[in-house]
Amino acid sequence: MEAMTHVIPDFEAPPRVLLAAPRGYCAGVDRAVEIVEVALRTYGPPVYVRRQIVHNLHVVRRLEREGAVFVGELDEVPKGATVVFSAHGVAPEVHAQARARDLKVIDATCPLVTKVHQEARKFAAKGYDIVLVGHEGHEEVVGTMGQAPRAVHLVGDADQAARVEVPDPERVAYLTQTTLSVDETAGVVDTLRQRFPVLAGPRSDDICYATQNRQTAVKALAAECELILVIGAENSSNSKRLVEVARDQGCASHLISEAAAVDPAWFDGVGTVGITSGASAPEWLGRARGRPLRPARRPAPRRRGRTLGVLVATPTGPARLAPGSHGPHAAATPAVAWRRRGRPSLGATRPDRTLPAVGAAG
Repeated sequence: MEAMTHVIPDFEAPPRVLLAAPRGYCAGVDRAVEIVEVALRTYGPPVYVRRQIVHNLHVVRRLEREGAVFVGELDEVPKGATVVFSAHGVAPEVHAQARARDLKVIDATCPLVTKVHQEARKFAAKGYDIVLVGHEGHEEVVGTMGQAPRAVHLVGDADQAARVEVPDPERVAYLTQTTLSVDETAGVVDTLRQRFPVLAGPRSDDICYATQNRQTAVKALAAECELILVIGAENSSNSKRLVEVARDQGCASHLISEAAAVDPAWFDGVGTVGITSGASAPEWLGRARGRPLRPARRPAPRRRGRTLGVLVATPTGPARLAPGSHGPHAAATPAVAWRRRGRPSLGATRPDRTLPAVGAAG
């Protein structure tokens, strides 16, 4: 794996910095990373992991130091060893390969991805052709297509949706990758509905709540900022979508995968900078990247009860950040708490800490 650069170039800190809430780890990512950690404590190293457990090289490197071994395919795993499947999910043929090698499998697939897999199998069993909205080659898409390979047609945008051909226009269903842009996906689905008026779909939106909430927070942030920095990996779909959402709102935005990616020229003439991070970026990484943006000397924050004077853009508008609320699972101010009480996202709840059952691939 390529080396990471931790030195942030010198630049003049902007006068005002806003943090998005929620940001960073969602519960599905948190769950997958902890599954590897618990497997290492339970079975001892090495524990093999097929592909990156989540799309963040910093997380992968930390787990490697603890004894995880990341592989591209299962033929790199010794027979009978323990292997973890990543949060993005796998096709049934990968489970079959694991059985053939007598591997002990721990499946860390995000539950929301598993939901899409179940929907694909259900529609295929009913004789539907399935139009999957997603990005070609993404691991989640590969896994979903593998659930019903003869029935799935992949489209990446509205233009492809307008051209996709199916044998029976009366029996068509759609599914989506869980980490897409909400607005862009809505346009693709509208195109499909115009072509196939009886288009079937999932009972609830496939785009996960954590993805939606982070995109909504970025929209609120964009109204206050001239520049938004998104902390995340180049191969992280949800992080790249946050950049697109910010730019669609007319705000300059850049993806930061490592410290050296920061360009001091971005801050010229910028009074307010927003910071968010993708669902696969840990909170410590967000703090490390955001710390240099703080002015070297700043007045003591005004206190109002237990709330510090740090602004946060939330799905319900600007709010003040309470102590300890930097993470997706922490205590929040009433504006954020209201959102969580009304319809909590995976990014706003503490995930289950138990390790999935270990056994032969199923």
